[in-house]
Amino acid sequence: MTDSIGIAVIGAGMAGQAHAAAYRVAPTLYDPVLPPLRYVTIGDVNEALGGHVARRYGYERSVGSWEAVAEDPEVDVVSVVIANRFHRQVVEGLLEAGKHVLCEKPLSDTLDDARAMAAAAADAESVARIGFTFRRTPGIAAIRNMIQDGTLGKVLHFSGRYWTDYGFHPEAPMSWRYKGGPGSGALADVGSHLSYIAEFLCGEIRSVSGGRLVTTITERPLPLGAVVGHDLVEVGDTCEPVENDDYAAYSAEFASGAGTLEVSRVAAGHPNTLTFEVFCEKGAARFTQLRPAEFELFLAEGPEATNGYRTVNLGPGHPYVGGGLAMDAPGVGFGQNDAFGYQARAFLEEVAGLDGAASLPRNASFDEGVHNMEILEAAVESATNHGKKVVL
Repeated sequence: MTDSIGIAVIGAGMAGQAHAAAYRVAPTLYDPVLPPLRYVTIGDVNEALGGHVARRYGYERSVGSWEAVAEDPEVDVVSVVIANRFHRQVVEGLLEAGKHVLCEKPLSDTLDDARAMAAAAADAESVARIGFTFRRTPGIAAIRNMIQDGTLGKVLHFSGRYWTDYGFHPEAPMSWRYKGGPGSGALADVGSHLSYIAEFLCGEIRSVSGGRLVTTITERPLPLGAVVGHDLVEVGDTCEPVENDDYAAYSAEFASGAGTLEVSRVAAGHPNTLTFEVFCEKGAARFTQLRPAEFELFLAEGPEATNGYRTVNLGPGHPYVGGGLAMDAPGVGFGQNDAFGYQARAFLEEVAGLDGAASLPRNASFDEGVHNMEILEAAVESATNHGKKVVL
């Protein structure tokens, strides 16, 4: 095991701060077996923001370029949490410098770049992983376990949606999120999450059909200052066209069963509504991120007159919770930020060479990141060809 691990995060926005905080939490989760961690650098082109985030989360310094992180001999591990179109250049540069890389999803903004990144990862001596954070959500992982151990049985039907409203206001400023080709909007942003969740529960998607991409707000005002996350900032009178999708949907066929997936960034009143229902041979389960410390379960047992959905409160008997929270008793709330902590912990365990029954499941590979983008590309192909069926 290595003597210590030096950590950097490239990208000081909302998700970047989630990574920065997660590395702080990671050594407090479960048994204290990680080597000493050194919190070295926050990198961001907005140097004022980078400095603020470094001070807030206790990192030693901040820098204004990814190259400075790559060249820093004190850095071993890097999270890449920047605009998708920059992922390839930064990740390949970091791997070439021998850094271990945890890249945010989607892997890139084009499938060709994603495949090139996977090839670079295969050739690298360091660890390269992609963050499929919702796989670490205890309720989602618990439902998956119930499918796989036969409690719920074979999947018949999946229905999922991820509705957000960061773009519903016409005065929401232009940013990188509104630029790019078909499918690079809501589909890439939150549809990537929903797609890997669907496969996590139901198995690989075999085909996609009924694709739909819609841009409902066709232009955005240019901001007068820096935009961080989804913040509303002061805007000017000049507008630029929105290039990608506000809403996306597609139908999926799994090896067993079928389903529908729907995503939006203009669903007013839904700041972060990830919800799904999965129907199986022996019952069903449903989950909403609005109530992440529980899920609902229906098992086809007992008298029909009194049977129905019941609430399952998540606790130490479910994935990640036991030892993964300071207060790990049922009924103690937790949420999306905690999943970033489990993700960081798993990544650091792998980098440190820790293995065995006590270790967390590894993060997804870049090959899995490519597969996720192949699903999104199939949805785009379906949408641009009148909903035709696309076989993966």
